[in-house]
Amino acid sequence: MAITPHCIFQRGAGPIIAAAIHNGHDTRRSIERRLAIDEDEQRREEDPITGEWTQIAKTQIVGLRSRFEVDLNRPRDKAVYQRPADAWGMKVWDTPPDPKMMEASLREYDQFYADVEALLREKVAQHGRVVVYDLHTYNHRRDGVDAPPADPHANPEVNIGTGTMDREFWAPVVDGFIAALRGYDFHGRRLDVRENVKFRGGYFGEWIHTTFPKQVGSIAIEFKKFFMDEWQGDPDPYEVECIYEALESTVPAVEAALERL
Repeated sequence: MAITPHCIFQRGAGPIIAAAIHNGHDTRRSIERRLAIDEDEQRREEDPITGEWTQIAKTQIVGLRSRFEVDLNRPRDKAVYQRPADAWGMKVWDTPPDPKMMEASLREYDQFYADVEALLREKVAQHGRVVVYDLHTYNHRRDGVDAPPADPHANPEVNIGTGTMDREFWAPVVDGFIAALRGYDFHGRRLDVRENVKFRGGYFGEWIHTTFPKQVGSIAIEFKKFFMDEWQGDPDPYEVECIYEALESTVPAVEAALERL
């Protein structure tokens, strides 16, 4: 039986890479048998739409493995959730994975970062500097389907996480990206795009900026799930497409800023 890959790497032209590392839902059968969370809970914390949005770039990284098996956006020693505190208070396991199972998950984690490093070295050799769109979504109705949404003042429609980068050095790129996204005509209005309000960026970006501080800028882009019913799990296809177009509209500004760097 063929083994499902943990991640898809699509190589293409240009200095922009789009990554959706929380896109995946697959788990190995040995892991699936031990999970306490149901399918709906699992999908609620994953980012399945982000894989579609990576098509704004010719080079794409799309995760296929669920974050409940191994979370690629956390440090290695925290990549496998152990306690409810690691997973928003949720009980993840009926029976926690044994060391052998954890080792198998962490081998995929190690392979992912080795593959990303190889890809980034290729792109840096080609272009000098590269930008990664690190695409995520986040929940804002955690209190329940009938409860009011979280305070919009603390939960922007788009949170831009830049807390792991040299913000001053990458300012032309980040400012150009934010200006383009804020300026996009989204149904006759402007998206609420703010920086480092809800999230400052995860380990994936931190690792990139530690490994390639002046060569690769990773922008963590978190869309609030205003485009879907986060409890039913049903996205609005039109809204999903409009967000794709808004993201795509930022690429020329980012490429121009890269050239100025």
